[in-house]
Amino acid sequence: MDGIGLRLLAFFLIFVVAEAAWSTITRRRVYNVRDSLSNFSMSVGNNLIRPFSLAWKYMVFSWIEPLQFHTLPFTPWAFLLTFLIADCAYYWYHRITHEVSILWTIHHVHHSSPWMNLTTAVRLNWVANFVSPLFFAPFILLGVSPEWMTAALALGLFYQFFLHTDAVPRLGWLEGKLFNTPSAHRVHHGSNSIYIDRNFGGALIVWDRLFGTYQAEVEHVRYGVAGEFFGHNPVAAQFAPVWRLLQGNWRREKDIDAERTR
Repeated sequence: MDGIGLRLLAFFLIFVVAEAAWSTITRRRVYNVRDSLSNFSMSVGNNLIRPFSLAWKYMVFSWIEPLQFHTLPFTPWAFLLTFLIADCAYYWYHRITHEVSILWTIHHVHHSSPWMNLTTAVRLNWVANFVSPLFFAPFILLGVSPEWMTAALALGLFYQFFLHTDAVPRLGWLEGKLFNTPSAHRVHHGSNSIYIDRNFGGALIVWDRLFGTYQAEVEHVRYGVAGEFFGHNPVAAQFAPVWRLLQGNWRREKDIDAERTR
């Protein structure tokens, strides 16, 4: 891990410790030691492959760049536009990973923990690092640079780290307006029937408002995936869904919930 990675890790750990202290003081059971260690193990795996995944992302984006009809200037307003494009693209990528079975095998691991805390934010699939650039690359045609698209996506993920918590309550009139919030993202991680496949937004919740997938937090959230938990082994959590798919025994969460509630 490089110097920037170590500084980010230290920065994130400060907030994890603060959240753990809050959960102890308030007697809220939001941490499980085995689960958190599993999440950190997945994060280590992602950091080990980061040089390869970043190189792959930049290479894919660079393939598209020569096909641009125009190029956005390097100005603050152009970066803001890039961020909006990246965040909207993230909404659709995120939504598709829930709605397409083979992509759900990849994204499933992020939802499979029955606990919600800041370590859940780094519970990410290793293969997704090499799949997601293929989805975001066509947006380079809109004139944004590969460097700015990468930076905008990274900024969105940085923001989303702080959404994975029970420590922040609903934010009143701010909920469901423009920015994503911990409350809205708790809904996204819920296995309650009314919460499944809702609130796909990254940094902005406005896309869910525009495309009809917004759901406010109106009842206690049950975390995890409906009827499925593959344990704390990080390798099993990463690849058990793919094995299920190959066996022909794989369904989307919405389908499992439909059977459960009949």
